[in-house]
Amino acid sequence: QVQLVESGGGLVQPGDSLTLSCVASGRTLSIGAMGWFRQAPGKEREFVAAITWSAGYTNYVDSAKGRFTVYRDNAKKTVYLRMHDLRLEDTAVYYCGLSTDEPYIGRLAAKYHYWGQGTQVTVSS
Repeated sequence: QVQLVESGGGLVQPGDSLTLSCVASGRTLSIGAMGWFRQAPGKEREFVAAITWSAGYTNYVDSAKGRFTVYRDNAKKTVYLRMHDLRLEDTAVYYCGLSTDEPYIGRLAAKYHYWGQGTQVTVSS
């Protein structure tokens, strides 16, 4: 069994920064890619960013480009999402997903085989 545990969420003001972390643990696994999604109240889960595990190729939703950075620590099996200049519309539960074997960094949630429990990010003035 694979477990993903997110942390780092919180309550911040517009313009603030946060860094989320997601640690993968459990049985020996081959990680193809890890990504971040978010879900705001009343909305569908949406793709935010993802990174391939081997080469470090990244992909971002347009609203995250220039503000968010996804990076990983292979030895720690941890993926991070550094978020700057947070906006009210960034408020959501943030989930990390893991794609085994295939280095998929696209927007289809079904391509990610494991998910964490989520961490709440609230941006409020």
